Amino acid sequence: MIKLGEFQFIESLLQNAAPLVEKSPKVRTWLGVGDDAAIFDGWVVTKDLSVENTHFRLDWSTPEQAVEKHIVSNVSDICSMGARPRIALLGLCVNRHWSEDIKARIRNALSQGFAKRGITLIGGDTVSGEEGVLSTTLLGELAGEFPLVRSSLKPNDNLYVNGTLGKSGAGLWLLMNHPEDRHLFPDLVEYHLAPKIPEHSGEELARLKAYGACMDISDGLSSELNHLAVSSGVSIEIDEKSLPIDPEVVKMSEYYGISPLEFALNGGEEYQLLFANSLPDSIFDKENVLLGKVCKIGTATVNSADAQVSMLCRSGEKVPVEPRAWSHL
Repeated sequence: MIKLGEFQFIESLLQNAAPLVEKSPKVRTWLGVGDDAAIFDGWVVTKDLSVENTHFRLDWSTPEQAVEKHIVSNVSDICSMGARPRIALLGLCVNRHWSEDIKARIRNALSQGFAKRGITLIGGDTVSGEEGVLSTTLLGELAGEFPLVRSSLKPNDNLYVNGTLGKSGAGLWLLMNHPEDRHLFPDLVEYHLAPKIPEHSGEELARLKAYGACMDISDGLSSELNHLAVSSGVSIEIDEKSLPIDPEVVKMSEYYGISPLEFALNGGEEYQLLFANSLPDSIFDKENVLLGKVCKIGTATVNSADAQVSMLCRSGEKVPVEPRAWSHL
């Protein structure tokens, strides 16, 4: 395979980029730090990094899976604000030890991954180093009149998640503890390596005018619930019986004699939505392909300077839910 220099590498990355739509956002609002994304003059902006051997391992995943997971992690932040992604800036550190085949596959996956979503890649930077790093700054625009923000949770709001819980955490546990068994639960492994989410779910909430607190479940449900509570100054109570733990997570947990609840509460990198509002539950009863399956998991209770998250257990006991999920430091 012919080795590409930096300029040829970048040119080949950009040659199939989605066309740039020269249109400014309709809603020209501003929002500073503290949510899944910031907003400046209507542009919803996030940045996410994926570091080799921390966020992805090429002995576990293919180059295509690593790239797809990276793009999804950025898209989910834009989605959780009730927005649609439009423009990307890419920073890429190429592992100097990667083969020419891996470099080409990473390049093609990046090019195709942004383009198939209609996201225009407008530039960035490329370097080389001892480990691979994918870094994306993603810009989007609000789909509705208002953003979905963490700080808008109110007493008596219902809390929901879309999709099922625990898949990514269970897949990671399997790879770390029983890699020889990955073929027994391929869907869990695949979800951890390259999660598939309803990427237009935040836009759909805006279309339904379901404006309320929202964030993606990237650091784990226990952490995200506490983020919502603290950001809004509102306590939260969830019901263990209502948590939509993925059936494959339950099956795997039974196989190894471990708790599926641990994955549901503390398994990160789900990239589904945790959201809240005061609309009737019936608005989410109908099958909605864009939003995905929605499950009510609890309620916001009272305003409180010392916002707490608790869980009503199957036993009837009420216990605190501590933020015990992923830490970046």
